[in-house]
Amino acid sequence: MPTIIGRNATVRYEQHTITAVESGDINCDQYVVPGFVDIQVNGIDEIDFGIARDEHAIADALDRMTAHGTTSCLPTVVSAKLDQYDAMLDRVRRARELDDAATRCSILGVHLEGPFLGGAPGAHPQHLIRNVELDWLRTTLDRHADLIKLITLAPEADPGFEGIKLCREYGVFVALGHSDCSYETAIAAVDAGATIATHLYNGMSGLHHRNPGLATAALLDDRITPSIIADLHHVSAPALRVAFAAKARLALITDAVAPGAGESGSMKIEQRGGVVFLQDGTLAGAVIHMIDAFNNCVTLGLSIERVAKMAATYPCDAIEVADRGRLTPGARADLVTLKTQDGNLTIQQVLVQGLPCVP
Repeated sequence: MPTIIGRNATVRYEQHTITAVESGDINCDQYVVPGFVDIQVNGIDEIDFGIARDEHAIADALDRMTAHGTTSCLPTVVSAKLDQYDAMLDRVRRARELDDAATRCSILGVHLEGPFLGGAPGAHPQHLIRNVELDWLRTTLDRHADLIKLITLAPEADPGFEGIKLCREYGVFVALGHSDCSYETAIAAVDAGATIATHLYNGMSGLHHRNPGLATAALLDDRITPSIIADLHHVSAPALRVAFAAKARLALITDAVAPGAGESGSMKIEQRGGVVFLQDGTLAGAVIHMIDAFNNCVTLGLSIERVAKMAATYPCDAIEVADRGRLTPGARADLVTLKTQDGNLTIQQVLVQGLPCVP
């Protein structure tokens, strides 16, 4: 039976599945953690999921993500014209159905970030943002119900929260984001069925002491799992520490875009240092991998065990995926081994369903 020994755990697996988890070896120089699960990633290098030329380009992007430790994800597409979504979704579907798809980062579904956004659009083009159109949403969910997993929308763009309710009827999860709504409106949207907050602090009303907003609701309401970009650009170290102290169940995301593509959706982008901007200077996305976010959180004082949950378990829990993202018998053998080198954790090996992918 194949076995991986880490300082924190010894993991045995067979036929793609973890069969036993035992105590680790304190003399071992590596750690074993679940494969990372990124529920918001727009692309990598020159490949943007929304505008990729075909399913093979998407597969190439997924292979590159696998090498960096991400073994499952939600390819994310940003706001677009309503008549463009079918083609984008069909490309992702074809990528998921490729014959060799089982050996690369798994597509758990698609994350639609927009176009039903509100008063904090960030880099999303204002002319594409609109209120929820229920007929279009229902038709799209009918056509792609097996693919769409998560939709980010703003409460103020969803009168009566009818869009949230419709998504939940279809089993689609709703994240609140790109919104300047009040705390009270955010809580009402959660009452209607929203369960995630998209990239905490960014694109949302905040933590003002007399005017609490969506960020405050995300940190205080146990029904909400906030996602967060721990690249130290989108969120500063002190703000990350506030989030760590206030909320155990944070989901790390990269919100990575493809700077080599020159655009994200219809937005022209350019990389400056470790961040991507629109041409007008608006922050437009990250260029980190999940291992970078993992290292930043450990550097800020979190244990490897807690960060592993933030990078795998909590994202899975947020979208009710139970068969991965954890070191438990019966879970998929999606595993990453990490070793400390020059003060940082580096990836030694990645396994997808027990099959090795060496970075």
